[in-house]
Parts: sequence; C-alpha cells; structure tokens
Amino acid sequence: MKIIEPAEIDRIIEMAWEDRTPFDVIEFQFGLTPGEVIELMRRELKPASFRRWRKRTDGRTTKHQVLSSDKTGTRFKSSRQRSISSNRVT
Repeated sequence: MKIIEPAEIDRIIEMAWEDRTPFDVIEFQFGLTPGEVIELMRRELKPASFRRWRKRTDGRTTKHQVLSSDKTGTRFKSSRQRSISSNRVT
C-alpha cells in the first residue's frame, strides 16, 4: 500500500463510512482498491468499529457502482453542493 498522509486517511475513512460514496470514487481519488480500503479500515479502526462497518458495507449496492440500480449516475445533487474534482473542491 502506498504512503498516505494522516489527513487523507481521515478523509478515506469518512468516505468509506458514507452510505452513498462508492468504493470506485475512493479508488479514483486516492488510488486504493476496495481491498486496500478494507485493509486500511481494519488497521485504523477499533475491532468493533471495523466489524460494524463491514456489516454495513457488505453487499450494499450503493458502495459498489456495478451493483447500483442507478446506472445513469443521475442521483440527486443539490445546486448548492460544490463540485469535487480529484478530491479538490472547485
């Protein structure tokens, strides 16, 4: 696994906990595969928190774009929400 800054680790954990953020987005922004995200979460979280997270994400269609029913990518987005490009707010 590549070296990741502490601030990036916090952001990855935050994104991994979010229900609507697919692993594909984390891979695009940080270059971590879903397996590497799982390893990071196992290393950084307490054991009980990791088990709770795995239970939440296991099989969740919103975490895997391939399984998602929204194939068009046209989920609702607020007009006030800033666009994010390569993890930089524009």
